[in-house]
Amino acid sequence: MNEPPVRIYHHPRCSKSRAACQLIANNGIVAEVIDYLKTPPDREELRHLLHLLGMRPAELVRRGELVFKEHYAARTLDDEQWLDALLAHPILIERPIIVRGDRAVLGRPPEKVLELLQGSISAGVDR
Repeated sequence: MNEPPVRIYHHPRCSKSRAACQLIANNGIVAEVIDYLKTPPDREELRHLLHLLGMRPAELVRRGELVFKEHYAARTLDDEQWLDALLAHPILIERPIIVRGDRAVLGRPPEKVLELLQGSISAGVDR
């Protein structure tokens, strides 16, 4: 059976992101790795990721980042404004995000990746 490819939105300096990459590799999967700070998603791609994750933009925000504390901590933003913030400051995007087919997980903790990999395999068998 042919499984859909795996894509990971990764930040190499993030230990959780590195651990997720390692878990993927340990399962014999070669993933497309996107350093999302060098190649940030555009608005449409970010919307798609949020849809796959079942999240709203505010839920994907890294609140510990300095840019959040300096520019957004005291503000109430709607979904479009949060999308604007995430696009303007990709460092605010929680990581890693792992996508396989029409499913995605936020790899926090990194073991969440296994749910996606196993779930995708199980879903493929059930079809």
